[in-house]
Amino acid sequence: MSSTHVFTPFSEQELMPHEEKLEVVKKGKQFGIGIPKETCLNERRTCITPDAVQVLVQSGHEIVVETGAGEGSFFTDLQYSEAGARISPDAKEAFSQDLVLKINPPTSEEIEYLKNGAYLISALQINLRDKDYFKQLAEKKVNAIAFEFIVDEYKQLSLVRLIGEIAGNISILYAAELLALSNGLMLGGITGVRPSEVVIIGAGIVGEFATKAALGLGASVKVFDNSLSKLRRLHMMVDGRVPTSIIDPKELAKSLRRADVVIGALSKISLSPIITEEMVAQMKKGSVIIDVTIDNGKVIETSELTDMENPFIIKHGVIHCGLPNLTSKMPRTTTKAISNFFLSYLLNYDEEGGFENMLVRKNEIKQSLYMYKGRHTKKLICDRFNLNYHDINLLIF
Repeated sequence: MSSTHVFTPFSEQELMPHEEKLEVVKKGKQFGIGIPKETCLNERRTCITPDAVQVLVQSGHEIVVETGAGEGSFFTDLQYSEAGARISPDAKEAFSQDLVLKINPPTSEEIEYLKNGAYLISALQINLRDKDYFKQLAEKKVNAIAFEFIVDEYKQLSLVRLIGEIAGNISILYAAELLALSNGLMLGGITGVRPSEVVIIGAGIVGEFATKAALGLGASVKVFDNSLSKLRRLHMMVDGRVPTSIIDPKELAKSLRRADVVIGALSKISLSPIITEEMVAQMKKGSVIIDVTIDNGKVIETSELTDMENPFIIKHGVIHCGLPNLTSKMPRTTTKAISNFFLSYLLNYDEEGGFENMLVRKNEIKQSLYMYKGRHTKKLICDRFNLNYHDINLLIF
């Protein structure tokens, strides 16, 4: 009996089963990450905790922490060292790494320490910057990401929200401290005593958490914003317990005259302050103003930038606090929150095979850049400082 032959273009070896081969993303080289000590505005926060350092070191990264970088947040050099970081007394060494993580933007001197083509992640605080800052960064061909522009896959400003939640709570807690200092009033209410009155300008994230904190203390709260959708959202979140209003000058002035505390928390700053000096002059003596978003632009005309050593000034008998880093008053909590965010951010970098791969694959990372290889990629910044604008989508594709 003759055997049947079937024609096939494959050899017997090619027809044998083989193990499945999955695509493996080639990872870029592990980054050297620098954590310099903060030198501006009496800053006490830092970006990374020792626990996060340990995870990053185990992932193959080299972490260089400047001596004393974590002291303000109550983390010691020994803790960072035991987690695997290299402690350096030289700021230049921390700034010369592939990736530099900072809270405040680098000073002019610190920019000189950056290596060409480095990645810089820090806050921008646009109201405190000038044109020379961006020009100097551009000369270093830096890739720069600002806290204010970091978005997630849902197009939410994730880090702004995180810090805003803390800032909203702290603004009320610090206002309570200042109110007691100025005239002995307790922020909130007590049986048989009229509750203190809080006016919040802005119904965004900071305004939302300031409202919840003030209500929790028993204060009477009123919120102003020019966005009806934000006011509606806040109104629903607090079960209608807070009266809200569009920013009408007459209604606002009336509320300010009765206010014990005013919180400036607008997420999008208008060209001119919302609360004028004339309105402030009509407020009660000993009342408190905290302009939380002063680093992006004043909400209150009489506000001035302050620091941790001199956190408030007095004008027209009203206490004004203009701390651009208000969350630095609770440095350990804020550092832990920021560190958790950046840990996931940097571990995601590992999975994607390096920052360049992330920039190509993830549009949200691309949109977080305000400078790519020395080119200015945020139109908002370019328009404000008269810089040449480059569309990031044409630079990375």
